Amino acid sequence: MKTLNDFNFKNKKALIRVDFNVPLNADFEVTDTTRIVSAKPTIIKILEDGGSCILMSHLGRPKGFQEDLSLKHIAEKIEDIIGVEVTFVADCIGVEAETAAASLEPGKILLLENLRFYAEETAGDVRFAEKLSKLGDIYVNDAFGTAHRAHASTAVIAQFFEGKKCFGSLLAQEIESIEKVMQTGEKPVLAVLGGAKISSKITIIENILDKVDHIIIGGGMAYTFIKAQGGNIGDSICEDDKMDLALSILEQAKAKNTKIHLPVDVIAANAFSNDAETQITDINNIPEGWQGLDAGPKSQENFHKVVLECKTILWNGPLGVFEMENFAKGTIALGNAIAEATKNGAFSLVGGGDSVAAAKQFGFDKKVSYVSTGGGAMLESLEGKTLPGIAAILE
Repeated sequence: MKTLNDFNFKNKKALIRVDFNVPLNADFEVTDTTRIVSAKPTIIKILEDGGSCILMSHLGRPKGFQEDLSLKHIAEKIEDIIGVEVTFVADCIGVEAETAAASLEPGKILLLENLRFYAEETAGDVRFAEKLSKLGDIYVNDAFGTAHRAHASTAVIAQFFEGKKCFGSLLAQEIESIEKVMQTGEKPVLAVLGGAKISSKITIIENILDKVDHIIIGGGMAYTFIKAQGGNIGDSICEDDKMDLALSILEQAKAKNTKIHLPVDVIAANAFSNDAETQITDINNIPEGWQGLDAGPKSQENFHKVVLECKTILWNGPLGVFEMENFAKGTIALGNAIAEATKNGAFSLVGGGDSVAAAKQFGFDKKVSYVSTGGGAMLESLEGKTLPGIAAILE
């Protein structure tokens, strides 16, 4: 696996695919700088070597040129975070971009315009990729968030940099973190899978069953497992058409000696609202008209014990409707347990949209080993798929 450390960038122009698809408010201010901060180590290493950086990224899902999705809005924020002046060029291919790249001096940063202003980017167009490739000497992919897309700038472009392509620090870290969970991590290995639907996690569960020792299943998808085993779940969310699958997963886990831990009690509510009446009830006996919206105290206690037993932990999905304060206790208790295990020496990886949001909201992002920057890419990695953006560098 070629990384930044395999190259000296002195007097070289590094063409870096970053993921600066960041949220902007109505005044075009960046409201979450995580992705820019995450790219900083790669950029700094290249500049310190005596090279220059040409940054390319997408922003949003534009239909052609859209002023509101221009990367010029984030140039100043990149400058603030990296601490180096950033020159913006209002195109990513063609004469203007080529001239700006050619005159770029060592130690400088050039930011190209939004790649997705061209439909050829998402179409994975070879000629578009070739035009981009003319801008730099070495290609660096540091965009894990788009590594699962076979786009021009993430997968197709690499063929024009034979022997001159590598992973950036962020992408290398993402690959290593997932490998720890899936292959090289110290045992026992635990996967915490939450969220609403079992259907969105089927392939992950099936792929990790023989790689992990414990699986905690929480959130909405737990009720499908409970109902499948004959429990009364009241009005809780359930995928009736996935009950056979749930039973099959329990059987497979048994055969592979993987322990599945389900909630035993829940905080149930008489409406899907933070202001609803609540009661703690056995998960197998939720009354009609009530729905489980969070893991109960006994479940939190059980899960805490499991987490502290494990040396490698993947957290993918919340245990309840954490967006509502009254149903966030299970997710917070889980985060505290993972933080404690991490402090005791365990490796913990948080990945997938909702769990990352929860980790940030409750301050666990600083108390775990690694927080993944890519939702879809992370999920596809856990499903065992080879991501096009990663394969392109390894070829």
